[in-house]
Amino acid sequence: MKQQIMANSWSKLLWLGYVAGGAQATNVPRDPSGKLPTLGWNSWNAYHCDINEQHFLDAAKAMVDTGLRDAGYNYVNIDDCWSEKTGRVNGHMAVNVTRFPDGLDGLSKKIHDMKLKFGIYSTAGTLTCAGYPASLEYEDVDAADFAKWGVDYLKYDNCNVPSNWQDQYIFCEEDGAKIGFNGTCSRDQNPKLAPDGYDWSKSKSAERFNRMRDALSKQDREILYNLCIWGTADVFSWGKNTAISWRMSGDISPNWGSVMHILNMNSFKMNTVDFYAHNDADMLEVGNGDLTPAETRSHFALWAAMKSPLLIGTDLQKLSADNLKILKNKYLLAFNQDDRFGKPATPYKWGVNPNWTYNSTNPAEFWAGQSKNGHLVLMLNTLGGTVKKTAKWSEIPGLGGRKYRVTDVWSGKDLGCLKEYSADVAAHDTAAILVGRRC
Repeated sequence: MKQQIMANSWSKLLWLGYVAGGAQATNVPRDPSGKLPTLGWNSWNAYHCDINEQHFLDAAKAMVDTGLRDAGYNYVNIDDCWSEKTGRVNGHMAVNVTRFPDGLDGLSKKIHDMKLKFGIYSTAGTLTCAGYPASLEYEDVDAADFAKWGVDYLKYDNCNVPSNWQDQYIFCEEDGAKIGFNGTCSRDQNPKLAPDGYDWSKSKSAERFNRMRDALSKQDREILYNLCIWGTADVFSWGKNTAISWRMSGDISPNWGSVMHILNMNSFKMNTVDFYAHNDADMLEVGNGDLTPAETRSHFALWAAMKSPLLIGTDLQKLSADNLKILKNKYLLAFNQDDRFGKPATPYKWGVNPNWTYNSTNPAEFWAGQSKNGHLVLMLNTLGGTVKKTAKWSEIPGLGGRKYRVTDVWSGKDLGCLKEYSADVAAHDTAAILVGRRC
């Protein structure tokens, strides 16, 4: 945020229950929550800075009443603008008591009483993206306050980085560099491009985010850590040693072009995703903007298949029945939350373009991934009219030319014992099937 404002072990440091040197924090469970992608709700896309305690209580109640909590969505996360903007008080960020009259500790207790978890926001800079006090060089103070307030999750942003903390080089990624042919970068266009083989884990960006990792790990409660780093500083190469998820792009917007832009970028980064390590494709825009029902289905199906965190970003009190059904799709959530297979679905064929083409208009259309329930297969239509698409088992890794029992992910209908599957896919829609046992 925010462009619009301007089977892993303890020793691998893959989540925020660790402390420096490998000792376990007192109250951190041995099976940390960060193994699987985070599910929940975040305030930013719905309210931006216009937030108050009631918005979060309403969201929490709606999560319970609609069955979203029972479907697995269990985090209620405050984004930017929760503190006083005037500065710190006695070295601490001061909660805006006009917006939060019972403080954040009072709000977190109410959220916890609903059997939900509570998340907060800060920034690895001098100010947050909206201009509020941030945490760079105050990490120990702020982490202790977060723990005292009952925080379970921290989204840590990347705005307002002072000159002494800025990186020497830039990383080749579309939202932060000038991109050339097929997603590549040149020093002619990017004079500050990092040299080949540069170790980004030694960069100032990594150090800034690691400071908060270390501060959180000193606390006596588990606080999951999400890096809102926008895909910069090659976070893909070091993020798993710092947090359980990291933003892989700039901010999402509630339109088809933005969804395809992020999908294209992430399709080339799927090899970094596994248990305790998730590329965050940004908050869900289900229920927002001008996304059509077909585009909404594609957006959610692909975010779930890529094993991105799934944080709803709309006013839940206005959520339509159709969009609620999408968010609660049991097949897609089961794949996203599979505790046996940590790897995501990946492209096995591009479709419109030759394989491995970097293109945000027509990114990879054919995706598949293994789960304990079978292979999830998605066929996206990036074109403006209906297209017949066929999933051939012989093209999908792990299947082969046999017959399998197939289920339609959207309807739950048993499609029978098939040797391949064809569907007429409407513009910007996605056919989604679960390929089960041999038959």
